[in-house]
Amino acid sequence: MEIGTRIVVSDAEQLHAANDKLKLMQTLQHAGIPVAKFYTAKTASEIAEYAHKLGYPHKKVCIKPALSNGSRGMRILDAGAGAFEAFFEQKPGNTYTTLESILELFGDKPLPDMLVMEDLPGEEYTVDALLDQGEPLLLLPRKRIAMNNGISVAGVFEENHEIIDYATRVFQCMKLHGPNGLQVKRGEDGRFYMLEINPRLQGSTTTAMGMGINLPVLAVKQAMGSAIKPLIPQPQWGLRFVRYYEDAFFSE
Repeated sequence: MEIGTRIVVSDAEQLHAANDKLKLMQTLQHAGIPVAKFYTAKTASEIAEYAHKLGYPHKKVCIKPALSNGSRGMRILDAGAGAFEAFFEQKPGNTYTTLESILELFGDKPLPDMLVMEDLPGEEYTVDALLDQGEPLLLLPRKRIAMNNGISVAGVFEENHEIIDYATRVFQCMKLHGPNGLQVKRGEDGRFYMLEINPRLQGSTTTAMGMGINLPVLAVKQAMGSAIKPLIPQPQWGLRFVRYYEDAFFSE
């Protein structure tokens, strides 16, 4: 700031709260905002205990470290995910495994705080957001139709008011600022619940360019003190997108 530089990011306290998945879930729960059923485990035996409380082996259960990113450490415990079948049918990096495999892997090793959560079986949405100290200036829900290693490669923008209202409550509670992202998924009860917050521009934010909405430019203009809402075009709800690899050819 000494040379007039403005950083487009939330305050450190809000960033830490959003990046710590355990603190995030606890904060929202304390504020009365619905979240998926979850427990905190510190040992392999606690993971087993809580997985059974959530219905394993009859139901799938999600486990993930409280502090991680890029799906690192996230696994879906599925009693039907046999190692033999997975070897021939699943690509390397498959996130499905069994509780027995996890217990064998972890043994008695010390673990970081682990979230043990109910699996949310319904459709998944990503919400691109531009916030002013927690107040949404723009919320763009998009349904994830196809994914590649956790990255959206096909989707559709939808004016889903249930998701918009839920995202508004989450962001107001966390008081984040600037460009952010929220991932939600529909649970067994038909309601949407948060998977995680990405307190930054998301990798697939560029898809909004198909509607003429340039979130990075809007974030810069916001930091420079411009009025943002008059600059935002009306979203083209129903717009679909596909992202794909493109070959490049060149000689040495």
